[in-house]
This record gives sequence, C-alpha cells and structure tokens, in this order.
Amino acid sequence: MERISAACAMEWSIDLEKGLRSKVAGGPVEAILQIGQRLEQWNREPEPTLPVYKMFGLVPGEDRLFANAILLRLAEAFRVGDHSVRHSVVRVFLSLRSRNKNKYNGGKNYGILSKHRVHNQSQLLSRVKIVFDSGDVQSRALTLVLFGCWADFAKDSAEIRYIILSSLVSSHVVEVRASFYAAACFCELSDDFASVILEILVNMLSSSQMMSAVRLAGVRVFAKMGCSSSLAHRAYKVGLKLLMDSSEEHFLVAMLISLSKLASIFSFLISEQVDLLCSFLTQEKTLHVKAMAIRCLHFIFIRSMCHFPVSAYIVKILFSMLDDPELPSDLQCQALRIFHKIALYSLANGRDILELDKLLTIVDNASKSPITLKQLLVIRVLVDISGKLRERIRIGSDGADSTPLLSQIIAFVIDQVTSLVKPMLDLCCTNSEVEKECQCLFSLLLLLVEEHPDLGVLALDKIHLFIEYLVNMHDGVMSASKASLSVNEIVDSKGKTSMFIMSKLAIYVYRFVVSCLEHLKETGSITTEVVHKVKLLVEHVHRCSLFDCYIHMIYSLLLYSCIAGDFVVNENKETNNHNENLLVTLDDHLIEHETLALECAEKIFAGMDYWDAYKAGKYAAHQGAWFTASFIFERLMTKVQSDSCHCWLKSLAQFSHSEKKIQLILLPKQGSSLVNWLQTKKVSTIHFKDNPVEIALDAAGNINLPNCYEKLVEAYSSLCSSLEALESIVKPGQAFCFQRWFLALRVKVLAAVVDIVKLLGTVPFNQDKITNEQVKRSILVEYPQLSQQISQVSFQLKRLAQEFDLMATSFIGMDSKSSKIISALALSCSILAFITGFTLYFPEIPVNKNVTTCSLEGLGRFSHSVLIQDLIGRLWHMDHEMIANLCLLLKASGQPKSCCHLQSGNQIWSSGCGVKDVLTVCRYAVTRVVHLQNEANKGHNEEDLSQLTNDGWQCLLDVVTKWMHIPFQTPKYFFQIRQCVGSELFASSTDTRSPDGISILPGFHLSLNLCLQLKNVPPDRPIQLTKLYCILYCKASFGTPKPIEENKQRMQSGYHSWEIDDMIDLNESLFQHVTEDGKTTNAKLRSVDNGDGGVVKAFVCFEPNERGQGFSTCLLDVSGFPVGSYKIKWHSCCVDDQGSYWSLLPLNAPPVFTLLDPLHAPVTTK
Repeated sequence: MERISAACAMEWSIDLEKGLRSKVAGGPVEAILQIGQRLEQWNREPEPTLPVYKMFGLVPGEDRLFANAILLRLAEAFRVGDHSVRHSVVRVFLSLRSRNKNKYNGGKNYGILSKHRVHNQSQLLSRVKIVFDSGDVQSRALTLVLFGCWADFAKDSAEIRYIILSSLVSSHVVEVRASFYAAACFCELSDDFASVILEILVNMLSSSQMMSAVRLAGVRVFAKMGCSSSLAHRAYKVGLKLLMDSSEEHFLVAMLISLSKLASIFSFLISEQVDLLCSFLTQEKTLHVKAMAIRCLHFIFIRSMCHFPVSAYIVKILFSMLDDPELPSDLQCQALRIFHKIALYSLANGRDILELDKLLTIVDNASKSPITLKQLLVIRVLVDISGKLRERIRIGSDGADSTPLLSQIIAFVIDQVTSLVKPMLDLCCTNSEVEKECQCLFSLLLLLVEEHPDLGVLALDKIHLFIEYLVNMHDGVMSASKASLSVNEIVDSKGKTSMFIMSKLAIYVYRFVVSCLEHLKETGSITTEVVHKVKLLVEHVHRCSLFDCYIHMIYSLLLYSCIAGDFVVNENKETNNHNENLLVTLDDHLIEHETLALECAEKIFAGMDYWDAYKAGKYAAHQGAWFTASFIFERLMTKVQSDSCHCWLKSLAQFSHSEKKIQLILLPKQGSSLVNWLQTKKVSTIHFKDNPVEIALDAAGNINLPNCYEKLVEAYSSLCSSLEALESIVKPGQAFCFQRWFLALRVKVLAAVVDIVKLLGTVPFNQDKITNEQVKRSILVEYPQLSQQISQVSFQLKRLAQEFDLMATSFIGMDSKSSKIISALALSCSILAFITGFTLYFPEIPVNKNVTTCSLEGLGRFSHSVLIQDLIGRLWHMDHEMIANLCLLLKASGQPKSCCHLQSGNQIWSSGCGVKDVLTVCRYAVTRVVHLQNEANKGHNEEDLSQLTNDGWQCLLDVVTKWMHIPFQTPKYFFQIRQCVGSELFASSTDTRSPDGISILPGFHLSLNLCLQLKNVPPDRPIQLTKLYCILYCKASFGTPKPIEENKQRMQSGYHSWEIDDMIDLNESLFQHVTEDGKTTNAKLRSVDNGDGGVVKAFVCFEPNERGQGFSTCLLDVSGFPVGSYKIKWHSCCVDDQGSYWSLLPLNAPPVFTLLDPLHAPVTTK
C-alpha cells in the first residue's frame, strides 16, 4: 500500500530541516525546491479522514502539525536566508497558488494554504513582515508576493492590508507591481478591500504621469474583481471608461484581456463585452489590437458558449476579416476558428445564420490561398457543417445540373493532398509538416464518410484515381531521371527516398480505405462496384515497385474481414440473384487476394525482413486471414533465439492453425485453392500438417457432422496447445493477462460448440430413412437426457457471454475496435446460448413440462427467460424488430419486459467490426425460434413434440453453421504486451492493529478500514477517474486455514488465479449497484441468506486521489459465523469522467479474518 503525503509529513519535515542546515553550496535551495514538489503533491490530495489515519497508524491531526511545521521552516528560511533562498521560497508558494485554483469553491479555498488548515497564521505573517520592514526593495517585493500567495488567511490582517495599500504609492516600480499582484489576490476574496483598490486604480490609471509598466500592472487587477456581481459590474464600467479614454496600444490590449476575463465569469457582462470587441474589429485599429480582440472573442465563446450572443452581425464581421487581404494569415485563421464554433453551435440549436454564398466564395478563395493552415481550416468547417445543411446546400448557378457540396469537398480534399504530395515526389525529399497535413486531410475525409456513408463509393473512386496518379507520376519521374543518371544512381539517390514517401502515403490511404469499408459494411453497401474499385486500387498498388511487400500484403487483404462472413450469413442469397452474383465475386476475390498475400509473405521472408513479417502476421490475424497468419507465424518460430519469443510465436502459430482448421470446415473452395498454391510453390508448414482432402461438407453443401466434429476437435486441441505455450512464458506481473484470458475464452467457446456438434451427431433428426416410431421412441427415451445436456451447454454459453462482457470492461485503455470485437463475441455467445436453450423448449406441450423442469435443475438462477433478457439487453439499441419478437417470447414466459440485462456504460452499440454478421445470424435465430414457439402452441401430443424436436435440432444446426461462418478476428489489443490495470485491496480492523491479522470474537460485527489501490496505471492515464467502488462478499462456507507466514508472502507477491465465476457474479452485482445507487456516497448494503449459514455482502464507495487510491470503512455482520478463519471475496470497479464503468481485476489475495475461540483469545491491555 503506497503511503499518502500525510503519512510522509514527519519524514518530509525532517528532510527539510536537514537541507536548510546544510553547509553545501545550494543545499538549502535544493531542499526548498524539493519540499515544494512534495507540497504540490500533498496539495492535490484530499484531507485524510479517520479511516485513513487508522490505515497508516497516524494520530488524527498529526499531518496538520507537521504541515504547519514545514510552512514555518519555509517562513524562517525566508526571514534569515539570502536572495536565492527567498526567491526559491516565493517560487514554491507561487506554484502552490497556481495549482490551487481548482480547489476554490464558492470563494473558499480547500488547499494546503487554506485558512482552516494553517493554524500558525500570525507567526507566518510576522516572520515574513520582518523582511518587509528591514529588507531592500527586492526583498519587500518578494514579501508582497508572499502575502498574495497567503491571501486566504492574510486578507483578514489589517496590518497586511495597510502594507499592500501603502506599497501602491512606492517610488519603486518592482514594489508597486508586486503590491498590485498581492492586491489582485486579495480582491478575489474580499469585496470591501476590492472596493478600495478600485478607487485607487481609477486615480492611478487616469494619471498621465504614471509609468507604463505600472499602468499595465494595474490594468491586470480588473480581471480579479470577481468577488461579487455588484463589484464586477462596477469594475467593468470603470475599466470600460478607462478603455474609451485611452489610445495607448499596450493599455488597450491589456484592458481588453482583463475585461474579457471578467465578463467570462459573469454572464450579464458577456453581451456588452462582445459588442465592444466587435467594434474594435470594425474600427481603424492597429493589427495588434485587432489580434487581441479576436483572441478575446474566441476566449469568451469557449468559456461561456451558452451565453454568447450569436448573431448574423458577428458572422458578417468574421467574413469581412476573411476577405481582407491585408489581414495577416494568423488572424484570418483565428477568425475562421471562431466562425467554425459559432456555426456549429447555432446549427445545433436550430439557428441558421450562415451566409451560404459568402461561405462558398471563401472556400473558393481558400483553395487558391498559399496558406495551408487556412485551407485545412476551411475544409474542416465545410465537413462539420455540411451534414446539417446537406439537403439545401447545392453548388451551381441554375441548380439544373448542380453537384452536391459534399462531392465537391471530397474532390477538394484529394486535390489538396495531390498538390501537397507532388513537390515531394518531384524533388524526392521528405517533409514532416506536409505529412502531418496529409494525415489531417485524410482524417477530414474519413470524418465526412463517417457522417455520410453513402459517399463511400465516391471517396473510394477518388482514392483509386489518386493512387493511379501517384504511380504514373512516379513512373514519369523515374523515366526523366534515367536520362542523366545510371540505374544504380537512381536507386541510391531517389529510390529509397521515394519508397519511404510512397509507403507513408500508402499507409495513410490504407487506413482511410479500411475505415471506409467498415462503414460500407455497416450499412450493407458492399457491392460489386465497391469490390471492383478496391480491386483496381490493389492492382495499382501492386504495379508500383516503390511499395514494399508489406504494403502489397495489407492491400491484398483489404476486403477480407468485410466480406468473408457474407458467404453464409446473408440469408437472402438463395432468392436474390444480385446477392448470389456478388457472393461469387467475393469468393473469387478472397481466393485471389489471399493468394497474393501469401506470395507477399514469401517475398518478405526471402528478404529476411522478419519484423515486417511479424507485422504482416498481426495484420492477417486481425483481418481473420488465418492461412496467411499461420504461414507467417510458423515460419517466424524458427527465426528467433529467445525462449519467450519462441513460445509467443508458437502460441500464435497454433492459434492461427486452429482457426485455419475451422475455416477449412465450411470454406473448402478457398482452403483447397490456398493449399494447392502452397503445394505448387513447394511451401509446406513444418509443424502443423493439414489434410485438405477431408472436408466437412457433403455434395449438397450441408455439414457432414462426423467429419465436422472431428475437425472441430482437432482445432480445439490446437487451441489448447496455444494456450499452454502462452502460459509457459515466464513474465513478471500480468504482462500476458489479456492474451491468456482471450485464448482461454476461445477454448471454452470452441468446447461448447464441440459439445453442440456432438449432440447433433447423436440425434437422427436429419436422416431420411428413419421411421416415425423410431423417432417417437428416441424422443421418449432420450429426450430427458438430451434436454439436460443441451440446457447445460446453453448455461455455459450464457456464462461465457457474461465473461466476455467482463473482459470488455476490464482493460482500461483498450482501443475501440478491440472493444467492439469483444462485444461482438459476447453477443455471438448470447445468441448460441439462446438458440441452444430453445432447441428443445416447448412448455405448452404437457408431455414436455416435467422434462423441461428437470433439465434446469442444478443450474441455479438459469432459465429461458434469462436467455431472452440477456439478448434483449444486448440488442436494445441495435434492432427494434428483434426486440419486439423477443419481448413477445418474454411475455409468453410470464416475465415483465423491463427485466432486461443491464450493460456497462462503455458498451459499444455499433454494427462495425463483425457485429453486422452477428446481427444477421441473431435475426435468423430469433425468427426461427419465434416460428417454433408458434408451432408449439398449436400442438399438444407426442407426434407434435417429435416434429417440433426434429425442427428444433435442424434450427440449431442451421444457426451453428451460420455462426461458424462469421469471420473470427483477433483484437489489436491482443498484440499489445503490457501489464493490465488492476486493483489491490488492503483491509485492517478498526478496533485493533494486531500483527496476526484481522480477528474478532464470535457474535460481533466486523468493522474494517479499507484502502483500494489502482496498480499498473500508465503515466499518460487514458481516463480520468471520479469514483472507485468495491463489493465485499463472504459466506460461512468460505472457511479457510489460518494463513501462515509463507502463504502471506505468496499472497502479497500477486494474485494470479482469479475465480472467474465469482468475478462474473460480483461484477454484475457491483454494476447494478453503481447504476442504481451511484448517487449514494459511501453506500453499504448487507444481505443475509439462510441457505449456507448466511451470506454477507457490502458495497463501498471510495474517492480516488491522483494515485488512484481511495479509503473508506465497512461493517460486515458476521455475528452468525462459527469460530474459524474466513476469506472475504471482493471485486472492484471505477467510473470515469465520461460516466463509463470499468471493471478492475483483483491483483492481490482476498482479506482473511478470524473468529477467535473465546477460551483461547489473547488478552489485550490498553
């Protein structure tokens, strides 16, 4: 458990004293600066509570005592030290004050320098005042600055107030400026003092004899006149009058800044200040004044957007600035930024104040402007506002053959990229700024396609033409170069540079095309035209010799993940000729382009570029191209020396081999073609052999269950070997936590599918020569056992869906695509659980009721209504038609519609990353189940049950077949080897601090002090935490031997074996508590169950500090537990500033408490 600052206070105080007494040159200054950093850390932490004091063994108030001792030592060092020491002390307190601004609330300061936390205020002030009374000008100025830093308690001292006021009339500029700083600090907190300062300021700033530096320092005080609204109004009027009466440029600029800051705090001043700034933009003012006016306008809009007076007048002024050729480019860009924000805000609120014709003129002018930043900003503006004006904005004189603005924007973006790239290729030189601008343009183009997916085809066409242009231009440059250079000189001087430039451009284009295709996949817009354009794009990339093999390969697999699932999951393929033709095209495309990918991989190995080979393997695994991934990882296994690297690559190779076997089951044409290519090239995999002749489909294209079962068992075996290889890697901490968990989940899912296929193989439902009597006898004899087995598989799949949910929220910082993939896997497991559970579920048939009841025995809270509720919760924001059908099923089961499964706050409701294919299978499954249940409502005898059973098995087979065709993609996060963010829980008894652990006497409640500590949090934390929550759970059956010293050491070294089932249940309970009772702070809940000697459950809320550390207390009613030692199971979570829920994996052992035998309990004395 990390110590907080309060627990280090005594040590820090001693270190400061030693440093101040040091005789080494610079020693005192170094000690002062070190304590300054520590005080800043302390200042960011909340004040300790009683549980915190007890956790660290502190006496309440001890930390304040040492904090005040540190402040006194600094004040004393300021009194007796030289100028360097005094400067370092002032620097410490200035830093504390600047960091402390976010701790002001309602005029009160809650930092370490707050009035209620500094008890020796008079001693601090008196020691520093000695320096003011006896020191030189510099010392007096430093003293005044210190008074300003201590304003929270110094403002109440009449003596200090007098010193500040008297210093305003000093003859020394440095002293006057310091007194203005102190006065500004006081004005923020004291209304009466600010009124006096305001009168003095009027006299001083109106005087023509006052020095410019003093006047500017006085102007800055106006920004601090915000103690009350009445004071702010008076100060604003006074400042406005002074502004109007002055013509000095620096004075005008400083006053505009101060008045804008003051107006941003009080909404009733904003309108007047905006009018003032606009008047400065339209008058004949200097560029410096206009620049400050436009920046102040931007500042006010950002700070007070809701109160900003948006009007056509402001837009007109901004347009006039954009049209002014004499205005510097930075001011034009600033005006464009303001217009951008105003336009978005006004359109979002239903107001259209844009002058469309004028805007288009500006766009045209910007396209001809040499200012690249202005061009980018104009494109950004057009992209963001085009969607809101899409229906009415058209470009053209008469509108007869007008082209949509969005199409023109796409062409404009591509033209801009071309104009940026051409000079680099002509000169064969790199330019990092140009590369950033190209990235920005492609990002804007992607944003446009995301908002308007129907533009994807047009964008792909433009991208294809852009790549074609680059290839042709490169060929022209190389041809021109051959006239003056030899071949070797061309390669050396231009070839490498051109390859570098083109490769970067290819990566930018590739990222855009991938995202574009994902959106087309979501909207069902993958057509033969799209495939053709992508094919042309790939051909042009392969034509260019400057693209390396890695670029060729990733382009070859562009469409793989988007179309691989369309072969079976498209339920209209039998009835739609267009879809059938498309599927043939897609089939040929996949075979052709994965063959290209294999050829590229072979060339990469020939060039011995193994890092590119590894990147290519990662990409293939992410796309679901398992032939290519298996080929690459098996080859790489022989190229590494490290044992850990060999085990990692072996795990990846066996993983890929397993998924390749599953692909071979249902895509025999693709598999046979690729295996033939390997044989033609005399390339074979060494470690893992395949038999391509044996396929799992019959002549009609249906699954051959015995062969399918055999192939699935082989794939399962390879996957288990992959997990074993990964677990053999010895790494400290939780470096491979995600990878092990992901593979373990895949093993469990595949095991469940193997069980389903095995059950299907034992049932003669799809045999033509079976008699009706045989069916009846099979049903009556085997139905109860089969129903029990199928219910168990359904229950397992339901738990796997919940485990995927837990995984999706357990890795903070996971990229969004990886999260979507895991969410899609959770949904697919829920679908399998649903269809499996309803295969033999016909409650309306009397002969089936007893069997159904018996089949659910031993499965706890599992029921068919739970399956429906789980699926409803996952589809709630995705498909309303399926929700309606599921609600009908739920109503038929007698459950209310509102009892749906809760999902975490960061559940991603999107149909990308394979979710669309899963939804298609889900839609098919729900439709079939609804039909089966409707048929079951019509029949009431054994013959009806036999037919329904046959239909149920066939339905299960069809859904599993479709499910197996969904491309299995590896999340990108799988290849990021890092320790997972988790938590550690530390507990101690509130009554005693026994070295033997937590112990109480029987019949009493267990009172605990708790500390929840985040671990492995990266320095650049991806989220900002607001709350930590923890659930504690204990049963009388959780008895455990009393831990000995060896076990304690093992537990403290890290908790590696999580009990997944407990984690799932605890996480769901915790999520429900956070969702329903999130507004309750420090909530505690106790529940008792008489089933097993009692169950104790408690929820605890923590306020995290900057280290991710929170403290609280908890009371557990264990009065009914017998004598013995018990383990308290726990799980924790956090909520970020976006309201998202994140589960935290437990990284240390659960706390253990002991109920002592009263006859042998130790006697304690106080």
